[in-house]
Amino acid sequence: MPLSPSEITKRRAIRIRSRLKKVGNGRPRLTVFRSSKNIYAQVIDDLRGVTLAAASTLEGEGKSGGDKDAAAKVGKLVAERAIEKGVTDVVFDRGGHIFHGRIKALADAAREAGLNF
Repeated sequence: MPLSPSEITKRRAIRIRSRLKKVGNGRPRLTVFRSSKNIYAQVIDDLRGVTLAAASTLEGEGKSGGDKDAAAKVGKLVAERAIEKGVTDVVFDRGGHIFHGRIKALADAAREAGLNF
């Protein structure tokens, strides 16, 4: 029986996460979730199952979470929080989205703030 599109997406996400864990060599994962209005970023330690740092566009003063500037602010904020916890090397998990637009803006801002990936 063929898989439904949602089952295919779930399997692909599991496969990508497990591959990132193998390639990461114990480094935490900087994962990004993007909705139509907001963007969220977390630094997750998969070995312990703990979120080390998190940031989103819901935290700021402005409610415009759907643009590149807001994504860059989130990237900078999550990088600062991760560095405070002593994490500088991460593996970037773009969550199945292409590396373009808001995802790229977040990644570039995190790199400029001091994260290595």
